[in-house]
Amino acid sequence: MRYLTAGESHGKGLFAIVEGFPAGLEVRAEDIDVHLKRRQMGYGRGGRMKIESDAVEFLSGIRWGKTMGSPITLAVWNRDNKNWPKMMSPHAEEACPDEIFTRPRPGHADLGGCLKRNMQDVRNVLERSSARETAVRVAVGSLSRCLLRHFGVDIQSYVRSIGTLNCALSVESVDLKAINKCADKSIVRFLHTVQDDDARTYIDQMRNEGNTLGGVFEVVITGVVPGIGDYASYGGKLDGRFGQALMGMQAVKGVEVGLGFGAAHAPGSQVHDEIGYDSQNHTFPRQSNRAGGIEGGMSNGMPIVIRAAKKPIPTLYTPLQSVDIRSKEPFAATVERSDVTAVPAASTIAEAICATVLAEAYLEKFGSDSMDETLRNFQGYIEQLQRF
Repeated sequence: MRYLTAGESHGKGLFAIVEGFPAGLEVRAEDIDVHLKRRQMGYGRGGRMKIESDAVEFLSGIRWGKTMGSPITLAVWNRDNKNWPKMMSPHAEEACPDEIFTRPRPGHADLGGCLKRNMQDVRNVLERSSARETAVRVAVGSLSRCLLRHFGVDIQSYVRSIGTLNCALSVESVDLKAINKCADKSIVRFLHTVQDDDARTYIDQMRNEGNTLGGVFEVVITGVVPGIGDYASYGGKLDGRFGQALMGMQAVKGVEVGLGFGAAHAPGSQVHDEIGYDSQNHTFPRQSNRAGGIEGGMSNGMPIVIRAAKKPIPTLYTPLQSVDIRSKEPFAATVERSDVTAVPAASTIAEAICATVLAEAYLEKFGSDSMDETLRNFQGYIEQLQRF
């Protein structure tokens, strides 16, 4: 399985072509739209979310509610495109030379992209590098979730912190399969609503100061059988694949699995998980889950726990200094529409990204020609594990 996305933030839409999905998988647009709506949630979002009402459209690869085994094309249309008819036109006769944008914003891809591709118009970079692109990655991830539910895989997330405000409720006190139910009730996707007023006040304060906030979110995945991923090559390691995919999210600056960096400061006896045996279920559960469900690049049957750090949004209403790439003169960075924080949305995007990584790994192991074949191979593996 592989996919490619295309489209610009203010273009006609965002698109993905997904190849390698088995034929016969039941898919409904509602299964995808529910997660697109979750991506738009969270206190502290900017004006763009008032314009868009994201929904997926299937353009190929799905017929009568089932995948055909051929490439699937997904589209998420941009309502805001109507406000940018000439600026985003593909036609040379509609070019607007006087509106070339030559002022790169600190913390964005603007300057690096212009230097890399020898372009003088920053808009050619920012339109593609925008986090708006994650809308179609959520669509791909939601398609992947339709596959993973057949294997009993469940993916949840919540926000651990926004700026200096930490979620006061520990995830250990919540049913792991009820994390989203709890988090989606909170305006910042904490595990409870008790701190919502504090979060609102904090975010409003940052907005009034012209500032932005980052934070940390956590993804918890249950139901993954042991042996997904591989130890034999660096490219097959499941934690490495999660890390690359999550670091590929806009504004993510760090990823850790299980104890993560905490493992570097503790003795081995407090890091590694002892192995037990459940004779009734024929499984090898760990006595703890400090590894975060992945050992040696493979799932071990315990919940997979992944955290990521998202930097504050670099578009500030109290602008930072930059330099015009044409005149080389300094200026205060331009403000495109901006959120104060998008950490709650990032947590839901991460669910989708992790779902795609897992779907790829499952299809590698169990085959991808048809759902009947994939499920038959999966059942054979379950029987193999029980005989082990």
